[in-house]
Amino acid sequence: MSVGGAPEERFRALHRDTYPDLLRFVERRVPPGEAEDVVSAVFLTAWRRFGSVPDDARPWLFAVARNTMANRQRGWLRRRALDIRLAVLEGPGAAGDDAAGAAARIDLVRAWRALSAADREALALVAFDGLSAEQAATVLGIRRTAFAMRLARARERLRAALDPAPAGPAPARVQPIKEQQSWTRA
Repeated sequence: MSVGGAPEERFRALHRDTYPDLLRFVERRVPPGEAEDVVSAVFLTAWRRFGSVPDDARPWLFAVARNTMANRQRGWLRRRALDIRLAVLEGPGAAGDDAAGAAARIDLVRAWRALSAADREALALVAFDGLSAEQAATVLGIRRTAFAMRLARARERLRAALDPAPAGPAPARVQPIKEQQSWTRA
C-alpha cells in the first residue's frame, strides 16, 4: 500500500462508483446469500491488481465477477445463469387488477426461460447491466462484432418466443390456379 494515500482514494472511488451495478449484476446470477461474497472477491482481486485495472474499470470488474462465479461452481453458471427474479412492486399508483399486464409479464418470463443461457446473457448485459456492445464484448472475452451478432440473434429469438403466432408450420398461401404455359404443351 502506498504511503501517500492516492491508490487508496482511487480504489474507494472505484468501489463507490461501481459497487451497486456490480452487485445487481451478480445478484441475478447467484443465490442471494452468495452475491456479496462474490462482489467482495471481485474487489479483492481489483485491489491486488489495482495497477493493471484499466481506466474504464466497469467492464473489467464485470469480467472478473463473471470469472469468479465460474470458478466457484462450474456448471452452475450454465444451468442457472441469468435467471430473472421478477417481483411485482405495487406502488401507490399501480393498478392492482391489470390482467393484460400480468399476462404480458408471464409471457415475457416464459419467453426468457425458453432462451439459451448465452442468449439471456447477451441480452442482460445490454438491457439490465447497461453495458455498451464493446463493454459487453469485453466481459465475454469476444470481439465487438461477434457480440453484436450474438445480441442480434438473441433479440430475434426473444421476439420469436414472444410472437403469439401458432407454433405449427405456416399455413400455405392459397393461390388462384392459372393455366401455366409449359414446354410440355405444344
